Amino acid sequence: MYDIIKKHKLLSLHLMVLILGFTGILGKLISLNSLPLVWYRMTIAFLILLMVMIFKKTILKINKKNFIPLLGAGMIVGLHWLFFFESIKVANISIAVICLSTSSLFSAFLEPIFFKRKLLKYEVLFGMIVLASLSYMLYEKPTSDMNFTLGYTYGIISAFLATLFTLINGKFINKIDATEITTIEMLGGVIIISIILLINQDISIVNNIPSINDLFYLILLSSICTAAVFVWMIEIMRYITPYAVIMAVNLEPIYSIILALFLFNKTESMNFSFYIGSSIILFIVFLDGYIKNRK
Repeated sequence: MYDIIKKHKLLSLHLMVLILGFTGILGKLISLNSLPLVWYRMTIAFLILLMVMIFKKTILKINKKNFIPLLGAGMIVGLHWLFFFESIKVANISIAVICLSTSSLFSAFLEPIFFKRKLLKYEVLFGMIVLASLSYMLYEKPTSDMNFTLGYTYGIISAFLATLFTLINGKFINKIDATEITTIEMLGGVIIISIILLINQDISIVNNIPSINDLFYLILLSSICTAAVFVWMIEIMRYITPYAVIMAVNLEPIYSIILALFLFNKTESMNFSFYIGSSIILFIVFLDGYIKNRK
């Protein structure tokens, strides 16, 4: 599989983003609140990856020196998903996923700090254009009773955290196997969400067992959209920069919103500004890919 990813890295990247587009849809379909939803998602993903590592006999090959930083990165992942799904719950899928587009702006400024390289002017420009497009798309507020401001705030925080853990992963991709990285990070996420549940005295994961439908969607979310995609994303980052990954992930909102429009038409209000803004974001993503390929 890894050889295929290396040979077709850009195709693999965009296929991964398409699969990620279903994350918001599944989060909407699952009736659980954000905290238990993220806890179940990361716990199931961790158990799946742990079984894979046992099967591959790599469970004892984890470098202890890197364990704590990766555990911390996993906690950031857990918080990212918590804010992301909370944005969906208080607002809608469209607002939550579109806010992820601001990741490119955060990355343009943070990546040079993480990897000690020069700040590239065109990356900053692209990030600013994406942010301007996002603002334009969200200019006309939906007419429903959703909490637009809170949804937007949670979405932006989620985007910042997504950028942070992507850059942290960039420091480990050439040292540790992608499956090992993801397994430790899922464990870190389970730990931080468990701590939050304990602080809030929230025992919903004990009292409210997921329904058959919720369990089915959770397994899809945890296995395909989490365990598989995270390993996939980390492996892709061996061949392209974290910034390029983040720019491609800007397509996730487009896929998610189109899917949401078909599935949840009543709660996913669209307007003309969406089509203009999303077209600009698409153009910037493909322009960035073109520039990266020329280099």
